[in-house]
Amino acid sequence: MSGKISFERTPGGVPVLVESVPGCGSAGYMVGVRTGSRDERDGIDGISHLLEHVVFRETENRSSYQMAKDMEGAGGEMNAFTGKEMTAFYAVTIKETKGVARDAVAEVVAGPLIKEGDVELEKKIVVQELSMIENEPETYIHDVFSANIWRGHPLSRDEGGTQEIVKGLTAADLRGYYGERYGIPNIAVFAAGAVEPDEVLSWAEDRFDGLSGKKETKRERPAPPKAGHSFRKNRSEHYHVAMGFPSYGADHRDKAPLALLSAALGSGISSRLFQEVREERALVYAVYNMMEQHSDAGAMYTCMSCTSENVADALEAVARVYREMRDEGLREGELERTKNLVKGSLVRSMESTERRMYVLGRDFLLSGRPRTLADRLDALSAVTEEDVMRVAADVIKGSALNVSVLGRKDKAIEALISSGPDV
Repeated sequence: MSGKISFERTPGGVPVLVESVPGCGSAGYMVGVRTGSRDERDGIDGISHLLEHVVFRETENRSSYQMAKDMEGAGGEMNAFTGKEMTAFYAVTIKETKGVARDAVAEVVAGPLIKEGDVELEKKIVVQELSMIENEPETYIHDVFSANIWRGHPLSRDEGGTQEIVKGLTAADLRGYYGERYGIPNIAVFAAGAVEPDEVLSWAEDRFDGLSGKKETKRERPAPPKAGHSFRKNRSEHYHVAMGFPSYGADHRDKAPLALLSAALGSGISSRLFQEVREERALVYAVYNMMEQHSDAGAMYTCMSCTSENVADALEAVARVYREMRDEGLREGELERTKNLVKGSLVRSMESTERRMYVLGRDFLLSGRPRTLADRLDALSAVTEEDVMRVAADVIKGSALNVSVLGRKDKAIEALISSGPDV
């Protein structure tokens, strides 16, 4: 199951990373572009995401409808996503029709038409998407927390931008952004499943080596965030809360201990947060831990939802779990149990060609270092209790605690989060 990763470059300099998986019945191809919401200039917030939509509308050879028919007729699926630091386009089919996946991905990346009419149609769709996200508080709270902890830095921008700015973007704006960013040195090619390195390298050279001379994406590392709070008004009767700390980026040596610390705190129903905040005290409906990871920065935080009368007690209960982990250490058997939990989730997820390809691309574009499944499992196995506790002492600090709340306006709750619970 743990395939080998080949890493080569085309004559034009495009990185090509391939993870061949013996016995796999599907094949996936992805092109990642090193640009996202973090890399947008003021006034064009959301252009990366809008462009991701528009390139599917029509290419030099196919309409979006024809492309959809071809992909589904090949037993496949095609999609894309925009993040803070990357935009990616991918297709997965059964191995017998993998040429269809290659052609479709190449067309949307290398040959989109970006017509004015298509841009206007997609703007309407994206505005609806942004409105939908704002009305899904369990999702929107992540954007609210990210905007809070990275305030003053481009990482604080939502991937989708704002409705007002998106409405004002034009086809000329999108063509200019595409011309700047989509090509060498900002693109990389990834493939996983029933694929061969020589085949992928040849395809990448043929389809993408002509996209040279683009503006290289450059970034500034954010300063370590200080403690802060934010309150975002929402019509929901339920309050959604995110609280946590700046942590490590994809380039940090302690990624594995951090992942185990986060999981011990709040992954699964046996985790400390679920047991102590929900099961023992019934303060919340949902509570779990998250990690937000970028190339040079990251955050570890807890999300929960509860009624207004429980917000204060829930904040304090989570803070107490933080303190106990940092000050008293892991419990007997907790590290081994958490390692198996994380390993199990990782192994199951990597049975998906799509997931394997996403992880391959994300690793390379954020850290420059691809890792096989065996590499990841070995890194988790090597973590000691001392490693986890060193990371806990480094990350769990009251001086860096950030708290964000999404819900109906409430002066008492606003006052509460402005001081923050004691960590």
